[in-house]
Amino acid sequence: MTFNQAGVSKGDILIVDDTPDNLRLLSAMLTNQGFAVRKALSGHRAIASVQADPPDLILLDIKMPEMNGYEVCQSLKANPETCEVPIIFVSALDDALDKVRAFAVGGVDYVTKPFQEREVLARIEHQLRIQHLQQQLIEQNKELVRSNRELEQFAYVVSHDLQQPLQTVIGFVKLLLMKYQDNLDELACDYLNRIHKSGDRMQQLIQDLLIYARVGKKNQDFQSVDCNLVLKQVSDNLQMAIATQKACLSYGLLPTVIGNKIQLIQLFQNLISNAIKFVHPGVTPHVKISALQQHNEWRFGVHDNGIGIEPQNLEQIFEIFQRLHTQEKYPGTGIGLATCKKIVETQGGCIWVESQPDEGTTFYFTLKSVRNV
Repeated sequence: MTFNQAGVSKGDILIVDDTPDNLRLLSAMLTNQGFAVRKALSGHRAIASVQADPPDLILLDIKMPEMNGYEVCQSLKANPETCEVPIIFVSALDDALDKVRAFAVGGVDYVTKPFQEREVLARIEHQLRIQHLQQQLIEQNKELVRSNRELEQFAYVVSHDLQQPLQTVIGFVKLLLMKYQDNLDELACDYLNRIHKSGDRMQQLIQDLLIYARVGKKNQDFQSVDCNLVLKQVSDNLQMAIATQKACLSYGLLPTVIGNKIQLIQLFQNLISNAIKFVHPGVTPHVKISALQQHNEWRFGVHDNGIGIEPQNLEQIFEIFQRLHTQEKYPGTGIGLATCKKIVETQGGCIWVESQPDEGTTFYFTLKSVRNV
């Protein structure tokens, strides 16, 4: 690898041409610009050179004996270790079909002989810049994946390790209230009840955080899931909340989708429990679940007659720990909708919301159809 005067790498380029004069001309031109140059007089030598040490870019002639440029390109693109090296064809062939074929076999650009030095350099610089940006993006994505994995593991370990001491605290508070309540004054009992209530809230937060951390882990079991059975389980889980609020939950015949059954139960349960919870005082919650097939997926809707959401808050509600109301007014941990988003996206779908204040809310999400998987 060579460097220019500013100390910035110019790139390693392999020139492939069966004409020595062409090799010398291109080599001199690129060397003068600070590039490291390798040369190959045949397609076989070019492939061997690339496999031994992949260059940053290849300038490839088409008309060569034994193995033409198209065949060289196809061979390199078929090899996972060399397929990412960008190839610019440099050829005297000027027919449109030749150029189309060059792009079809994997070329990124095409320069016609006789060429202009500035044009060749501009095209090389452009492709190297693209390659550099792509590599940066790959590295950033790897770092992001690693960082997310560490955060999820951290959240899981911390939450898991917090449960035992928290359960101990809650247990001792219960014992104090049961055994010494008659011997404590009103203020002491109030303090203990507050500790107990805060402990329950923290325990719910830990459980929600554990659920969030588990979503998206590898080796998930995706299979056919009957959403009618999912809603039946959700109705059973929310039986007390439905009865307390006298909520009306309605849905027709629902489809079978591809997904993780446990997580789909969590998804519907979070959305429906929110619909039951976020209503004005004295209003009977009405929750309707709909499903509409669109191409290779199903679009579900969870519609309610609740308090609605202000337009400026629609973007942030799926962010973890985001709460639009006080704990006293509408209890919750601020993790439920973030978990819903993670579940849907992990299973290949998307989720969004439509709402107006005092006019109810509809959460839409998509899941893969069984017949099109």
